[in-house]
Amino acid sequence: MAKQAEQAKKAQKLQAPKGVPDYLPPDSARFVATKRILGEAAELAGYRPAELPIFEDTALYVRGVGESTDIVGKEMYTFPDQGGRSLTLRPEWTAGVVRAVVEHGLDRGPLPVKLWYAGPCFRYERPQSGRYRQFQQMGVEAIGVDDPALDAEVVAVADEGLRRLGLQGYRLEINSLGDETCRPEYRERLLSFLRGLDLDEATRQRAERNPLRVLDDKRPEVKAQLVDAPLLVDYLSDTAKEHFETVLAHLRGLGVEYTLSPKLVRGLDYYTKTTFEFVHSGLGAQSAIGGGGHYDGLVADLGGQALPGVGFSIGLERTLLALAAEEVPAQDSGSVPVFGVALGSEAKERMARLAGELRKAGIGVDLAYGDRALKAAMRAADRSGARFVLIVGEAELASEHAQLKDMGSGEQSSVPLPDVVAELALRLADISGAA
Repeated sequence: MAKQAEQAKKAQKLQAPKGVPDYLPPDSARFVATKRILGEAAELAGYRPAELPIFEDTALYVRGVGESTDIVGKEMYTFPDQGGRSLTLRPEWTAGVVRAVVEHGLDRGPLPVKLWYAGPCFRYERPQSGRYRQFQQMGVEAIGVDDPALDAEVVAVADEGLRRLGLQGYRLEINSLGDETCRPEYRERLLSFLRGLDLDEATRQRAERNPLRVLDDKRPEVKAQLVDAPLLVDYLSDTAKEHFETVLAHLRGLGVEYTLSPKLVRGLDYYTKTTFEFVHSGLGAQSAIGGGGHYDGLVADLGGQALPGVGFSIGLERTLLALAAEEVPAQDSGSVPVFGVALGSEAKERMARLAGELRKAGIGVDLAYGDRALKAAMRAADRSGARFVLIVGEAELASEHAQLKDMGSGEQSSVPLPDVVAELALRLADISGAA
């Protein structure tokens, strides 16, 4: 009986953990292209790539993200390592970026430090459309200079990235969370208001720790009670108000459209001054694609100098959903432009050499492997999505020519084998120029 149970266990089909998506062709091509295009928008503004560990000391997120947040209180994947240290899988990027900047002394060099990143984050949440336990983010951080123009640049980089992807149906919502001179008074006014509401005990406790967090509550029964909540924008200090108005002026100058959203807060404790979100009506209740904001105390809280920062993160899964909702065609099919079909052992050897020459010239090529007949190989070529099919058989070897078929037009021509690379480079350049 035990042997049978062991065999049954081995035969059981293994699956990915709940809430963890796989990306495989053809969908993986769009996923990679989306990340690349967003990164290109950041690099055009001088942001350089950063690669960071996917787990950190748990204390980093407790100090950096905030004990009152749902992330720290409910959602982190925390575990002891074999040395007894408490480690946590990355739930968000900003705290780790700031830790790396401080640890490696970038905060003591030329400022601002401008970095972009992309990769997985992990939160224990109920999986639903566009919300996973392992999810992918792309974002930027600009650390070290308090300048409204830099806040506006960060917002504009995100906006440019989304537009480069072809999205149009999103909306930028923006607000100011004030500074240390006006937040205390507003906090007391908001807390007094919240104490008069019919809230569950957990929400009441959250309100006492950080009343701003309650404004981020997405439950309808809570949102309905917040209609008359005091607005932080009515309590902004002169300095915070001037900062916000200057950010908005820069956004107008950059041609970035925005909507003022006086109740907008973010789900992390470190934000001050500028805060913003990109939302899309095609995503349902969970409408945010991404967002970010300004932070003044985080660098010092994590052991660095008293330097400000500003950044954003965009959820790649949610961006893919928005692209699908708008039916935006994929910008990168993920297929190579050339598919090689060889008929016979000698032709295979010659085709392998041709493929190597094409790849060295920067031309992608895939091959039909196995002893397929021509008809079956052409079906494989069609499925590959390649624009050109290169065919070499015994007759082609004898004449030192290859057959080149344009899958777009259906035309087929004979090309001398020594000229194959140059001919394909020319044709692909013509197609690229026409596009």
